[in-house]
Amino acid sequence: MTRRRQLIVYTLGILGVVGLTLVCGCSRDAPAAPEAAAKPSDSVPSVEVTDNQLKRVKVEKVVARAFAEQREALGYIDFNQDHSTPISTPYPGRILTVPAKQGDDVAQGAVLFTLESPDLIQAESTLISTAGVLALTTSVLDRARTLFRDQGIPQKELDQAVADQQSADGAYRAARDAVRVFGKTNAQMDEIVASRKTDLSMPVLAPMAGRVTQRNAAVGTLVQPGMTPAPFVVSDIHTMWLIAAVTEADLPAVRLGQRVVVKVAAYPGRQFDATISNIGESVDPTTRRILVRSEVKDPKHELRPQMFASFVIQTGDPVMTPAVPANGVVREGDGTMVVWVTTDHKRFVQRQVKIGLIQEGFSQILSGLSPGDEVASEGALFLSNALATANQ
Repeated sequence: MTRRRQLIVYTLGILGVVGLTLVCGCSRDAPAAPEAAAKPSDSVPSVEVTDNQLKRVKVEKVVARAFAEQREALGYIDFNQDHSTPISTPYPGRILTVPAKQGDDVAQGAVLFTLESPDLIQAESTLISTAGVLALTTSVLDRARTLFRDQGIPQKELDQAVADQQSADGAYRAARDAVRVFGKTNAQMDEIVASRKTDLSMPVLAPMAGRVTQRNAAVGTLVQPGMTPAPFVVSDIHTMWLIAAVTEADLPAVRLGQRVVVKVAAYPGRQFDATISNIGESVDPTTRRILVRSEVKDPKHELRPQMFASFVIQTGDPVMTPAVPANGVVREGDGTMVVWVTTDHKRFVQRQVKIGLIQEGFSQILSGLSPGDEVASEGALFLSNALATANQ
């Protein structure tokens, strides 16, 4: 019985080996299963346009342009306060006439307004009296010299006459200087002395040449020294101020004397030259910005206070790099920047690029394009929308 069982086991083992051999042979001859074609060949997104659609697309060649590292800030125009002077009266009084008008260009020494001042009347009265005393003491001195020559008086009396005349002369000169402070000329003072009449009109003169930028004076108004607002403000408008708020991150790039380019909304496409003249000492704790002041050259007097303006500071040397119009670059939903490249003006291929600065309507291309490539400078967004619609 045992021998018979061994024979059965041996037979079954042989049959198992033969079956396994047949199975393996069949597996080698069967065709291979397809790979997970989940890895299709990557295709470049493209759009083909019709002749009618091409009218909505403008194609331009990529060119190399100079891009300079720069900082920008926003601000406003103001008068140059270093060359702007509020003009008041040094003495109280009532305004008699106001010949100057707001907006007038005045020369240095021009009469802005005239004033009736009690202090002027007092000064002119002193001038008249001291002139009379000087005339009297001069006459006495002349007689004393004649008498002394004829031995009619002693030396003591002549010395006294000389001292009196010199004292009167000093008082007269001081009186003329006091009246001169009120704006009177030598000829006018001589007329006052000759006529023995006081002149009530005190002129207030422009201390500098410029334009009348404020006028708060009117006939009959009582004015005081140091009153606010001042009756007049005269400003030199050949230079103006641009006061801009610069972020604290840009502050290390800002230096005194640095040249900046100023643009104002009133003159699109125009630029004005300026120089940084002052940098604030502290940062605003709310806005985290610091005020920077620039002097703007305005030879044609085109700028006005409170005009909205911006300035651009060049902080590095220009670099020539490929550039495309800013409208030719489209930001995708994932944040990548793309352009549409073509060789036949029919088929446009999407290409990812890396952009840098945006200046004067052009985007700096750091990678992805070369000079001479043709791209859609207008209608790039239309092409992106067409691709998105086709993929839906």
